[in-house]
Amino acid sequence: MKHLHTFKGAAILSAALFSFAGILVPAQPAQAHGNEPHGDAPHAQSPAESAPVSKPTRWGANYFPNVELTTHEGKKVRLYDDLLKGKSVAMNLMYTECTDICPLETANMVQLQKQLGERVGRDIFFYSITTDPKNDTPAVLKAYAEKYGVGPGWLFLTGKPEDLKLVASKLGMARGRAAETRDGHDSILMVGNEPSGQWTANSARENPKFLATRMSSFLGWKENAIASKSYAEARAPVFESGQYLFQSRCAACHTIGQGDRVGPDLSGIAARRERAWLTRYVQVPEKVLAAGDPTAVALFKKYKEVRMPNLGLGMDEVAGVLSYIESRPPTKEPAQARR
Repeated sequence: MKHLHTFKGAAILSAALFSFAGILVPAQPAQAHGNEPHGDAPHAQSPAESAPVSKPTRWGANYFPNVELTTHEGKKVRLYDDLLKGKSVAMNLMYTECTDICPLETANMVQLQKQLGERVGRDIFFYSITTDPKNDTPAVLKAYAEKYGVGPGWLFLTGKPEDLKLVASKLGMARGRAAETRDGHDSILMVGNEPSGQWTANSARENPKFLATRMSSFLGWKENAIASKSYAEARAPVFESGQYLFQSRCAACHTIGQGDRVGPDLSGIAARRERAWLTRYVQVPEKVLAAGDPTAVALFKKYKEVRMPNLGLGMDEVAGVLSYIESRPPTKEPAQARR
């Protein structure tokens, strides 16, 4: 697959265990796994330890490189002075030509941004850093942000290759085991509060509502936090495998009967597409598009040229997702312009 690009040889710190609402909850496993923080990178803290406090910390001006980066709006900024100092942030790695997990990460973060509402750009700032600065110019990043409907308070960043490598390393987002990833980076969302020096790694593919609640607890936002329950009161949710996969892998881009999102509403999809075509498209969408399949090409053009990501699902998993979608009652009227 194309693109180990600038970050060839890089993988990312995996999601850490941390205490949430009084219960230890492991973050969802990422695409590849590195279980220890990289070098002196900021380490994850529990919410009980992580209430933002304004005091000198190890993870300050003497630690973060104050390199110059460029935003998707063409503005020059400094990593520490302009982006981190005095702020709470959520950061991930991506590149615009990714056909793997990047589209899913970005779509998921758009839903997370909606969950957090006005806090984004006020109480927390989102930063997506490209791993392909050669291709991802500010103009390309701007077009990418517009495709996904990114709102205020979220910057896409590029810069010199060596500076981007250094930033990823210092944030604990780089590791020399590229063989474990398909595109040289992992689906990690690093959340941190610079004044307190507290950082935690999360899966960028986690359910947006759960991520919003987890981040709110970590950063001490009471109005978004959910009261904890005891072990005796807690009940494990029951999901069919297809339902779980749809909600964790597909729901950021699609709905079933609630209208188009990044991609089309899937209500009634079984009546519009042959099962064999659906199976192949879900399993290897990049190959179907590359082969010039007319339906795939039409969908690609219609939905702002956002690429369907390869989710790495096996045949049984694809069958489970499709069966779940088919089991949902179709809406009375198809969503506007649904294909």
